Amino acid sequence: MTDPGQRREELQANLDAVRHRIDGAARAAGRDPADVAIVVVTKFFPASDVRHLAELGITDVGENRHQEAQAKAAECADLGLRWHFIGGLQSNKAAAVASYADVVESVDRVKLVPGLQRGADAAGHRLDVLLQVSLDPPGADHRSGADPDRLPELAEAVAHAPALDLRGLMAVAPLGEEPARAFERLAGIHHELLRTHAGATVLSAGMSGDLEQAIAHGATHVRVGSAVLGPRPSVQ
Repeated sequence: MTDPGQRREELQANLDAVRHRIDGAARAAGRDPADVAIVVVTKFFPASDVRHLAELGITDVGENRHQEAQAKAAECADLGLRWHFIGGLQSNKAAAVASYADVVESVDRVKLVPGLQRGADAAGHRLDVLLQVSLDPPGADHRSGADPDRLPELAEAVAHAPALDLRGLMAVAPLGEEPARAFERLAGIHHELLRTHAGATVLSAGMSGDLEQAIAHGATHVRVGSAVLGPRPSVQ
């Protein structure tokens, strides 16, 4: 078992390195580093790590599996964190996720909206929503995400749900493609969304391996896991 003090020092050093990378990337793009937020993805890591991260100034954490996310959010409820659900979402789990999440980043189809609305309404809180857009070419065996031409319909569905707030977009750079090219396309898609939904200013893009390229193309949030927490535990 890792000594708690040693683990906290590891996380502090890793966070410092990530913050240094963000600072450099933002300044190179002519942006204020303070405009780029870190969402630390804590999947498969214990709640004790979440507590260390909160002590080190992290306010936003991400999870991508409902059962783990729900349990961890409950265990760390006293920390006042913002919980981001970033994984693929089943429509029959949408209401349950909306009951504890502050942000759902993976909304990629209209079918999810009623459940998210129902769960947020039952919990008595508003839910921030990001639309996950696919950056893969048409017909590719791609990761989750809505095709860009479906975003207007999806955005309208979210915008008309009383307990949901449309905040922006989330995307993952396709495997095998230069991330900068993918994020350049994403910036264009985001620009189009802002023409009809001016409040959708969040752009969640970039992970441990490509956060610099995402920041260069306007990312406001980067989702970082291994660069902060290290390799995923072998027992999951």
